[in-house]
Amino acid sequence: MLLLVDVGNTQTVIGVHVRGGGRDAYRAMWRISTDKVATPDDVRTRLLPLFQMPGISAGEVHRAAVASVVPSLTISWSHAIEKVWGVKPVCCSAQVAHECGLFDADYPSPHEIGSDRVADAIAARALYGEPVVVVDFGTATNIEVVDARGRFVGGVIAPGIMTGANALFAGAAQVAATGVALPGNVIGKSTAEAVQSGVVFGEVGRVDGLLARIFDELGGACPVVATGGLVHTVSRLSRTITDVCPELTLEGLRILAEAVESGKGSQ
Repeated sequence: MLLLVDVGNTQTVIGVHVRGGGRDAYRAMWRISTDKVATPDDVRTRLLPLFQMPGISAGEVHRAAVASVVPSLTISWSHAIEKVWGVKPVCCSAQVAHECGLFDADYPSPHEIGSDRVADAIAARALYGEPVVVVDFGTATNIEVVDARGRFVGGVIAPGIMTGANALFAGAAQVAATGVALPGNVIGKSTAEAVQSGVVFGEVGRVDGLLARIFDELGGACPVVATGGLVHTVSRLSRTITDVCPELTLEGLRILAEAVESGKGSQ
């Protein structure tokens, strides 16, 4: 089995994929909170209990790949995986993906591109063709743009839906914190409804507006695939998002790991 780890600023997504299978061959998938000061031992302590569930055996893991936007956790997760399974994980980066022929960037400083954005672009090209746009709803709302030649040409990084909501709660004394929920109407009939409308419909309007401008720069519309922890809350209201793939980042990691294993690139 292949262990896939996507370490984000707020949440870490872990998947276990069966060798030889495609997009639907995930034995298990977990989402846990990200501890930014976790040591390799801390990672092991959180990781191993997940493999106690029926049908999952830690002994079946023989390969691994990690995408991390927290540099210190790249080290912690890599060391933990090596200690538990004795395998050196593939660490996703623009350079590694380029060496495998999976990622080409029309970008002044490719080393600046986050590993999650690289993995998203790899998977989007493989699953949806090119051009294609990814919207990843996480701590930040990332938009990745792949042009008709298959090149990553940049995108947008904006505050995520919960990041914006938390800033509102912190800055407005009379606005009580409320969970992100799908509002029934744009016009809220209470403070809580008004906040939910502003947070959710505001995010939808921002994303659709940005995508319209991106289409103008690309010269036309193209598939837009959405992913991330809050993808289902926002995507159903969007007029521009065409597909939803919650496991998109893990899929990009899987494709990269298999390319490295086949000898198309280095770790």
